[in-house]
Amino acid sequence: MSYKSNTDFSHGVVAIKSEPGALGTYVNQQNCHGSHNSGGQLQSQDSGENRCSTVQSTGQSSTSVVEQVQSPIDDTGGTSSGICPPPICRQFWKAGKYNDGSGLEARARHSDGKNYLHVHPMFLHSNATSHKWAFGAIAELLDNSVDEIQNGATFVIVDKITNPRDGMAALLVQDDGGGMDPQAMRHCMGFGFSDKKSKSAIGRYGNGFKTSTMRLGADVIVFSRHLTNKTWTQSIGLLSYTYLTRTGHDRIVVPMLDYEFNKATGRFEMLQSRDHFVQNLAILLEWSPLSTEAELLKQFDNIGPHGTKIIIYNLWFNNDAKLELDFDSDVEDILIEGSMKKVQTIPGWRDVNEQHIANRFSYSLRVYLSILYLRIPENFKLVLRGKVIEHHNIADDLMYPQYILYKPQTGGCVEGEVVTTIGFLKEAPKVNIHGFCVYHKNRLIMPYWQVVNYSDSRGRGVVGVLEANFVEPTHNKQDFEKTSLLQKLENRLKEMTWEYWDYHCVLIGYQERKKPRIRKSQDILVDSRTCSDIYPHKPSVVIDRQAITAPPGFQKAFICGNSASLSRATVEPVLLEKRKQVPDLVESAGSKRHSKSTTCTDLQQNPAKQSKDPKIVGLMEENKKLRAKCLEHKQQSKNLELKASWLRSEIGKTKQQYERLIAEFQALNVVKEEHNTNVRT
Repeated sequence: MSYKSNTDFSHGVVAIKSEPGALGTYVNQQNCHGSHNSGGQLQSQDSGENRCSTVQSTGQSSTSVVEQVQSPIDDTGGTSSGICPPPICRQFWKAGKYNDGSGLEARARHSDGKNYLHVHPMFLHSNATSHKWAFGAIAELLDNSVDEIQNGATFVIVDKITNPRDGMAALLVQDDGGGMDPQAMRHCMGFGFSDKKSKSAIGRYGNGFKTSTMRLGADVIVFSRHLTNKTWTQSIGLLSYTYLTRTGHDRIVVPMLDYEFNKATGRFEMLQSRDHFVQNLAILLEWSPLSTEAELLKQFDNIGPHGTKIIIYNLWFNNDAKLELDFDSDVEDILIEGSMKKVQTIPGWRDVNEQHIANRFSYSLRVYLSILYLRIPENFKLVLRGKVIEHHNIADDLMYPQYILYKPQTGGCVEGEVVTTIGFLKEAPKVNIHGFCVYHKNRLIMPYWQVVNYSDSRGRGVVGVLEANFVEPTHNKQDFEKTSLLQKLENRLKEMTWEYWDYHCVLIGYQERKKPRIRKSQDILVDSRTCSDIYPHKPSVVIDRQAITAPPGFQKAFICGNSASLSRATVEPVLLEKRKQVPDLVESAGSKRHSKSTTCTDLQQNPAKQSKDPKIVGLMEENKKLRAKCLEHKQQSKNLELKASWLRSEIGKTKQQYERLIAEFQALNVVKEEHNTNVRT
């Protein structure tokens, strides 16, 4: 998992500070109060040596890493117990109420005339509020792992572990990517650093690690091992909101440990100066889940030659004082506590709706991760709680699919091309679901984006999938920036939904809304047959054919090479630039009603003819009878559906009663056997 960056901290602006001076002050104060066992022989260092880079051996400039300055420390911030103190507040949306205790006098004391900015610890919380949804924060961490596929990553693990300090649940995210060297680790902990230049890279802003980890829990510890140019390093970093708030810091302090493999000794040895190393180690042992250096180093045992392990602990609670992430309800999944909602629909359709992926992804991490990426390489695995996640292609859920080509333009220039797969869900019309799953660079940004609001079922069950790389996602990757291109896309998707519904709704039992119509040849990409071949009653117009395949990750497009000999009644997917063409199945359904509708229209316009022609009068009477029978059959169908629903409900009740009786019978057998045993004895 690589978080490398190349941002310059020049012009006197420093984004974040890791402070050996502050760490030394903290440890020295702890020694004076006798509250830290491992710091008894430490001394506070105020010389210029303590203001140098945290990786002196690498020759790194202090302006390109986390700089060091002193911070005020609350004497009560330490702890003498073996349990790491919990956060001041365990509810995320209330944890931003933080007072560092430093008034104007304290701030004036630290004003040394240098022209730079400090990042207050409160920014960690306010920055994380961009994630309204916990699963969106987890997805940010997985994006870094997926970006590491180009560096050889083959898996990413998401699992629950136990914090040995307090026995509480913690979240583990681990991959076998390229890992981070000491400089990259500092960029990971800083803000706005990103060296991801690949066009396919999901990460961009260099902010996802901080927002995601702080949204999930108050504290995170990172272990990373990196191998490059025959240099093997491993680093440990701690970003702890608990530590900063408990000790009253007015700026962000990030303790780190760096090691490099010494070929001569065959061991990893410290990179920093010993004083600096010991000061950082003291804070890590005080505030991390691990209490000894040996326990810290043991975390590298299952990382391998390269990779990254992230442990997020002191996870946030919800308003009911329960962990926001539910690890107990399903041992193979992680759920969001209290997010499961009942769907209001016909009783017989409730299970179909509630179990559909469109309703489950919001509270089931396994379901969400199965659709998070449009394409996953075969040699890369997403593993959740010990079980590999099966990739799910939403386009496979559609029936009667079509492919629609859209070329957005601004100022007369084409911004890109996108092929949208659109169709009815296979469960339609039972499911009250519609919308578009919009991906950006292979990553799901907006699942089931509802672009239409319907009151008469128009659009119900219509779902589409597309990869829109011409619009930019927001920082939390749960929405797109509100631009004119996005507005145009929304309008086009709305048109697609209504057009598809109007011409295909008869296929799932709804009444046809519009008559099919023929578009100009340049708008239709079907095959080389003439319109007279497809629509015998229409004028003959030649239709140009262009073979355009579906994009990677979507279903294969309908190949038109020898399509003239194929039956159109199979309703194969057709690729359209503007989806105005209608399948022959719909056309045939409309043509059967054409003659009758023409006759009725003629009669309404010529009442005299109606009264004089007995043949027409007879047809009208027959039509009335047929309509009455049709209404009667529809009513019977509704009654049968209700009866079937009631019978299923009764069967369920009977099964429950049967299971209860079986349980009672088995209990009676146990009592009978015990009684017989007592009689024999």
